[in-house]
Amino acid sequence: MSKIILSTLNSTYQHAAFGLRYLYANLKELQQDTEIAEYTILQNPKDIVEKILAKEPQIVGFGVYIWNTRQTLEVVQTLKKVAPHITVVLGGPEISYETEPQALFQVADYVIKGEADFLFYEFCKDWFNDIKPAKKLITGPLPEISKIELPYNFYSESDLKTRILYVEASRGCPYKCEYCLSSLDVSVRNFPIKPFLNQMQNLIDQGARTFKFVDRTFNLSPKISTEIMQFFLSQVDKGLFLHFELVPDRLPDELKSLIEQFPVGALQFEIGIQTWNTQVAANISRRQNYTRIDENLKYLKQKTNVHTHADLIVGLPGETVESFGKGFDALASLAPDEIQVGILKRLKGTPVIRHDKVFEMTYSDQPPFQILKNKHMTYSEIQRMTRFAKYWDLIANSGNFNTTTAYLKTKGSLFEIFMNLSDFMQKRHPDSYGIALVNLTESLWIFLKNELKIGEEKAKELIIQDYSILGKRDLPTYLREDISAFKKPRKKVSLQSRQEKHISSLVVENKMEAHK
Repeated sequence: MSKIILSTLNSTYQHAAFGLRYLYANLKELQQDTEIAEYTILQNPKDIVEKILAKEPQIVGFGVYIWNTRQTLEVVQTLKKVAPHITVVLGGPEISYETEPQALFQVADYVIKGEADFLFYEFCKDWFNDIKPAKKLITGPLPEISKIELPYNFYSESDLKTRILYVEASRGCPYKCEYCLSSLDVSVRNFPIKPFLNQMQNLIDQGARTFKFVDRTFNLSPKISTEIMQFFLSQVDKGLFLHFELVPDRLPDELKSLIEQFPVGALQFEIGIQTWNTQVAANISRRQNYTRIDENLKYLKQKTNVHTHADLIVGLPGETVESFGKGFDALASLAPDEIQVGILKRLKGTPVIRHDKVFEMTYSDQPPFQILKNKHMTYSEIQRMTRFAKYWDLIANSGNFNTTTAYLKTKGSLFEIFMNLSDFMQKRHPDSYGIALVNLTESLWIFLKNELKIGEEKAKELIIQDYSILGKRDLPTYLREDISAFKKPRKKVSLQSRQEKHISSLVVENKMEAHK
């Protein structure tokens, strides 16, 4: 039996708990008495408690995040009722700010705020020596990053085969965007690069091929980012896939020369734009050079094989539906592979609350604490934008309808078209949490010919072309007349699924652009 259990409720199984492995790696002599036990938010909290009790722990530490706070509360409440002798310690970003009013704080024994790599070890060591903390809320200085034991040896063989591997070369962010917890960081701290790359090599040698960097500003330091890029480029023929978050207006030449050498399917860049409105950006203390963003996105599209994923946020203070739409169209004209439309969340501790009065910001009390309305967007408009985000993701981002999406770009404001499309979809699927692809396809076909009025034959051509690119043969009955000209063999490519769909339709999109 383990004396210490490190646990969390992941959003899905494929996400390995990065924070737990850091805690485990830094437990020193207590490591031999510790076990990592991961669950998901879809599991029954009572079953989770039963599994934990079977291990007979003395201390259970839970990682609390915005996606699992409600489920973790039920687990901890049940655990403390049936086994009050077990000491429950909480940590993680969701419990580290505005801590004491939270229900989780009330039921737990202790809470460790902030980075707990060393604090959790010190707590456990003292506990087993009968030294109890003076306060329920435990705080301490940031750990010296060069002294933190790296966690990568504690990804299991199963993790390497079936789960997303999270890695980080740095912690912190120099920017002060008010909706983000990273705005509270004092500075960026980099892990020593050689030990980090040694650990990456060990993962590759064990068969790891997918690496998701969680650094908030991977390209902040050209020296470090180029060294990391060179390391992975030297082994990219092994089929590596790398995900990085980039500062959108910072792409130095030395980094460009490396990026250009990566093959199709190897690189994915998440590029946070958030707003194309300069006044809104100023409202949230976000500094970005839009001219350089424009140049960098064009460069990535024209000169590299990078799969680009650009982010925009609905509900920022000062943003209207109209200004968001203009920004969306401006971004779409630069042709990132995906545009992720997110709804503003009120993360605990973030300074965005300073706008609550002036901009009448009203948020949900339930996780993920999304904006409900503000001075410039009504509740109904936020709801409509939420549906827009859903159908944009299902249709455009999914890669299932790239031919159709490319055609719609030629018909005017893409934002307005998709707003009308999402309204149409809501009427046809008002109570649907999940829409089968065949039903989504039929609704899109009807929208194209009846609402957008492009004609039945053109609508059929677009939809069949999308099916053809995906290699599908089970066409619905309304599309089965004379489809022989559209059938093409599916090209086998070993890529992330969405990337494969986007890449398969690049030729079609280029043809659409040529006919504008």
